[in-house]
Amino acid sequence: MGKKKIIQPTPEETLKEGADLEAKVESVKQRTASSRRMVPSGFAHVHATHNNTIITMTDERGNVLAWASAGALGFRGPKKATPYSAMRVAEAVAAKTEKLGLRDIRVFVKGIGAGREAALRGLVAARYNVLAVSDVTPLAHNGCRPPRPRRV
Repeated sequence: MGKKKIIQPTPEETLKEGADLEAKVESVKQRTASSRRMVPSGFAHVHATHNNTIITMTDERGNVLAWASAGALGFRGPKKATPYSAMRVAEAVAAKTEKLGLRDIRVFVKGIGAGREAALRGLVAARYNVLAVSDVTPLAHNGCRPPRPRRV
């Protein structure tokens, strides 16, 4: 088993390793700063159900930039479907997209929950320029097939 020889780096080698590490950090900083994209306009999809409110922000091609929901913010149970929680969801998603430069949005509202109007008010309060509001709630056009007649 004998003694193991431990090789100690010389001071020049440690300085060189430190310089290499700093160069790598600088290159990563440059990449992240240049890869950050600015999105001037996009879409806000508000999904308001009886149980929750979800807001998804996308760019004009449909790529998701940020999303938030009442459940993800810590609201539980019946508090998720309140107008107050919808307002907080709008504030949270606005904070996430603040660095992207998103200003002009078109809003698509889906669902019949209590957070429909409150989410829209929250987006306006977050200083978004709302260009259009569309209701995309799916509507039944002919209903379900009726049950067969009873045989008595």
